Amino acid sequence: MEIKFSGHRALVTGAGKGIGRDTVKALVGAGAEVVAVSRSSEDLESLVKECPGVQTICVDLADWSATDTALSSIGPVDLLVNNAGVAILQPLLAVTEEAFDRSFAVNVKAALHVSQIVVRQMIDRGVSGAIVNVSSQASQCAIRDHSVYCATKGALDMLTKMMALELGPKKIRVNSVNPTVVMTDMGRIGWSDPKKAETLLNRIPLGRFAEVEDVVQSILFLLSDKSSMINGSCLPVDGGFLAC
Repeated sequence: MEIKFSGHRALVTGAGKGIGRDTVKALVGAGAEVVAVSRSSEDLESLVKECPGVQTICVDLADWSATDTALSSIGPVDLLVNNAGVAILQPLLAVTEEAFDRSFAVNVKAALHVSQIVVRQMIDRGVSGAIVNVSSQASQCAIRDHSVYCATKGALDMLTKMMALELGPKKIRVNSVNPTVVMTDMGRIGWSDPKKAETLLNRIPLGRFAEVEDVVQSILFLLSDKSSMINGSCLPVDGGFLAC
């Protein structure tokens, strides 16, 4: 199944590394013009070297006013991937106010705010659109030391459903992808200990963690017209973890 985005313009947050970076490259490869957003200027500079022509915006999306300023002149956007996220892992009784506030600011508030900015111009232009929020299996399953992270992803899932409900009549579809552990560079470092990985792997019927490509291809499908009747869904990319 070939997916093409020629004539479309996409915005991807958290585009400097991992899922976001590979999503940018996949969208470019499928013919889209792409705006890549990250808080790391170094990551954006290296991304442009790999994908000449990508427009970049460097901003900390946790800062509401800075985001307004940075995205004020982005131009038309048809496709949005809210991928920016942080994972600050702490035991429940050790959760700090700073970690709580930062996690919700990036994982939930930023997705809402960027969506507001993009959707307003979609509506003004009278066009249809598609949004994918990058959530996690942690939205639906408690994982030790992930209290705040799980809570943010649970909130993001419900935000996805509310966006689908309110934006559907405007012909703007909203869905999420909910991967298990993904083998990004960070994922490989965090889950390289076989003893730590075994507990989670034993709950995945396919017996492996997700590769970045698994998630990226799911995002592209949900952005495309191939999923034109899918709206408000939270798509597990977890090898069956949530089925058990």
